[in-house]
Amino acid sequence: MCRSVDVQQAVLAKNDDLAATLRSDLARQGVTVVNLLSSPGSGKTELLGRVLARAVERGVPVAALTADLATENDARRLARSGAPVQQLLTDGLCHLEARQLRGRLEGWLPAGTAVLFVENVGNLVCPASYDLGETLRIVLMAVTEGEDKPLKYPTAFGSAHLVAVTKTDLAEAAGFDEAAFRDHVHRVNPGVEIVRSCARTGDGVDTVLERALAARSGAPPHRPPLAPHPHGHVHGPADGDAGSGHAEHPQSAATRAS
Repeated sequence: MCRSVDVQQAVLAKNDDLAATLRSDLARQGVTVVNLLSSPGSGKTELLGRVLARAVERGVPVAALTADLATENDARRLARSGAPVQQLLTDGLCHLEARQLRGRLEGWLPAGTAVLFVENVGNLVCPASYDLGETLRIVLMAVTEGEDKPLKYPTAFGSAHLVAVTKTDLAEAAGFDEAAFRDHVHRVNPGVEIVRSCARTGDGVDTVLERALAARSGAPPHRPPLAPHPHGHVHGPADGDAGSGHAEHPQSAATRAS
């Protein structure tokens, strides 16, 4: 067991080193990375497509890289926004790593890009532990997923600079308890901003874009208790359902942040 943990920590440490270098290299080019995490079916792709389209309308130079185990469906959907888009296939890997992102960006990222949105693999477990060189990490959850998800996946929600609740037009039909959801989010990540969004109506689209642009302008992001980079790595064991360690109890994250 100890050997397995040692190997995992070594892999994460190597990823962090690569992510730090990537972050610095992109910063010198004026590029800010926004990492989007969610479970499958959260509406992440649709919302991102609306954000990209809004950026294009406003003349903001953005680009997107979307990761999946298979198919290029999401890249085709996002390309409708008019923004430059690339697909990254992970060949079965359940998360993105800094080395994959760096390799995919080489020779592709358009000059002058201000914000690069990275749509991570649909998974709230593995991706949470891997820094991609992002400045802003957004964790999304649909109202149809249940209010307790922040407590079940404390590493993901506890590492978010921003949380977006999606498909809010279905909240009443799904019986979504927004007050309980907000309470659960703030138990694992005190003070994090929660944005209500709906890709159908456009609600929240401008807010997400503005937060990304603020990060690029140097506005200090929220400091999550499980910060995904330099000021406190997400090197705690993954959530319990990952099968690769023990979950950090949500109360421990909140306690460290107080």
